[in-house]
Amino acid sequence: MSRVGFIAGKFLPFHQGHAYAIVSAYTQCDELYIILTSSEKLEKELCEGGRMRYIPWNIRLRWLRQFTKNMPNVHILVEHDGCKKQEEYDWGNGLRKTKKLIGKEVNVIFSSEPSYTPHFKKIFPKAEHIIIDPKRTRYSISGTQIRKDGIYKHWDYIPQVARPYFCKKVVIIGTESCGKSTLVKNLAKVYNTEFVEEYGRTMCEWAGGEDEVLTPDLYPFIAYKHKAEEFDKIQKANKVLFIDTEALVTKYYLTLYSSLEDTLYNSIAKHQNYDLILFSTPDVPWINDGTRRHGKEQIRKENNEAMKKIFDDAEVKYEVLEGNYNQKLKKAITLVDRLLS
Repeated sequence: MSRVGFIAGKFLPFHQGHAYAIVSAYTQCDELYIILTSSEKLEKELCEGGRMRYIPWNIRLRWLRQFTKNMPNVHILVEHDGCKKQEEYDWGNGLRKTKKLIGKEVNVIFSSEPSYTPHFKKIFPKAEHIIIDPKRTRYSISGTQIRKDGIYKHWDYIPQVARPYFCKKVVIIGTESCGKSTLVKNLAKVYNTEFVEEYGRTMCEWAGGEDEVLTPDLYPFIAYKHKAEEFDKIQKANKVLFIDTEALVTKYYLTLYSSLEDTLYNSIAKHQNYDLILFSTPDVPWINDGTRRHGKEQIRKENNEAMKKIFDDAEVKYEVLEGNYNQKLKKAITLVDRLLS
């Protein structure tokens, strides 16, 4: 007789304790059903007063599917209910829904709580209740603890599939030779994480090394590739991803060099959703790296003010970084630490 089992939870958030329980259950049955229980009202209440925001059920579903995609005979089902308070949860009604969702005989149930046995026996009288790591000796963590303390305090307990959702995105902007590219790389080293280079520079070098060769037909590719790089790098980032330049800056250079307007960048800018924008002023020495041509001090100031106006007109909030390389680094670290706290 094949062993059909299920394991259920809110997975709010999905953590390594859940990961261990799922793998352990998977190795003990022929078919495993993972039941994602969802009650938005209750879950928002659970997150109130803590340091973790509510996570929609479909995000949690995505994590579970990503985590189990190479595990044959694992099925993930979503069970929605209208429970508004934890103490009002109706075990009988909830388990009957689970039984109906699965639609076949269940002979093994997995959880980490011995106290659940009486509830399971009422609806699944023939099923064995296997308790996985009830004292949490493998991973000393719970969703309750993470919601209380915040994700970043317990980052090591967050599976790789869930980390990109919580990763903060910090973008550094500014005119040419303002130290932003150097700052992005230095911050990535300090925080042991990934960074995204300005793709316009990469395209410029590919096209011959002078910015005037960046003809308008190349700018859409710069925008698309830059966003694709963000997506790829955030999959591996450690709490925070540092990004050199964004859509409004690229649009500024398109207008500066070609006098053309492109609505593509406005559309991208509306969906960027950065957590922190750092505006680096051009008060470090101008360096001619072969791709720059605005080295005169007055022009640097004018370009700086023009770029500020773009962000002010778009009502985009940013923090200004002024001074030498070390002063900018110190202020940036202070602001990023505040963001992660």
